[in-house]
Amino acid sequence: MQLKSLTNLLKLPTRPKPQVGSTPADVVWEENKWKLLRYRPRAEGLRYRTPLLLVPSLINRHYVLDLMPGKSFAEFMVKQGFDVYCIDWGTPGDEDRYVTFDDVVDKWIGRAIRVAAKTVPHEKVHLLGYCMGGTLAAIHGAVHPEHIASMVALAAPVRFNDGSLMSRWTNSKGFDVDVLVNAVGTVPWQLLQSAFHMLRPTLSLSKAVSLLDRAWNDEFLDGYLALETWGNDNVALPGEFYRRYIKALYQEDGLLDGRFTLSGKRVDLKKIVFPTLAVSFEHDNIVPGPSAAALVEAIGSKVKQHLHLPGGHVGAVVSKHAAKTLWPQLEAFYAAHDAPKEAPVAEVVALKAEEAPSAPKTKPLPPRAPTKAPPAIKKPPGKPSPRVAR
Repeated sequence: MQLKSLTNLLKLPTRPKPQVGSTPADVVWEENKWKLLRYRPRAEGLRYRTPLLLVPSLINRHYVLDLMPGKSFAEFMVKQGFDVYCIDWGTPGDEDRYVTFDDVVDKWIGRAIRVAAKTVPHEKVHLLGYCMGGTLAAIHGAVHPEHIASMVALAAPVRFNDGSLMSRWTNSKGFDVDVLVNAVGTVPWQLLQSAFHMLRPTLSLSKAVSLLDRAWNDEFLDGYLALETWGNDNVALPGEFYRRYIKALYQEDGLLDGRFTLSGKRVDLKKIVFPTLAVSFEHDNIVPGPSAAALVEAIGSKVKQHLHLPGGHVGAVVSKHAAKTLWPQLEAFYAAHDAPKEAPVAEVVALKAEEAPSAPKTKPLPPRAPTKAPPAIKKPPGKPSPRVAR
């Protein structure tokens, strides 16, 4: 075992990197930098009647939810028989500094929901929002609940003035978000990543110790490298989005008491009446348990639950342990709130132009064949054709 550990450590720099985000998917909508991915359904056909839309954080790449075979939530849900979609937020450039919170949460998430919802007659989707993505999904759902069948808020902050380090830093007198955004425009990923590293300064040392202890284990090494690939593949944030996110949520904590607005409409969490599950983790140093659990008390749904599990912010979501504990519970939640059995699966309704303002024109999604994945939406003339996302 010691010899194997030494050999693996010496070969680590040249060890082939595991493929991340490898569950086959097609791009079915593309707008500005973001894309909507549709994972190819299992060969035996769909089991559930309501599509599942994954909403990841804007700060990190979407493939944390499709990390690698065996540690991919998207892969797991496809195998259970869901029609799974995921938003890939892409990479903002300097030209995106004026992309607003309303652009992202009202228009773009709304567009993704409608595209997925229009593939079924009852025009609803299950939502899963992870971290910041869960916060954004909840805000959208409070204002536009009509196409949402149920929602999971996975390690998603809702109470921001919670005494955590992140809350203290963003509320310190030395942090002026206006000066920062005015100076840099698009907030660089290096600044964002360093803030998360400072939340747990010993994390790098802890990971190094784990690597030394388990270097003999090839499966562990592949998972370690996949997670490190994702953890170091960060993206910038549009400045205006970041300004509103920090000022109105972290500094003013305006979500729970109804002071927050989306496109001029007050965000009243009591209007979330669809079934909702909030998930928190015991050792989450990014989103404390009480911050995530606050959603349950704030919403108006009669079907709501708080699930508190061991683990950290990332490991509890993408590990093999998660595949045995967390993921089956999420499947059970969505299964309990799926469309009635008499609802047909394959009918497709076209997306009306007025329901997708300012969007690129597109053709409706084709019917979902029971034995193979449907082709992607064809883009209008002059636009790039959909491609397989590997």
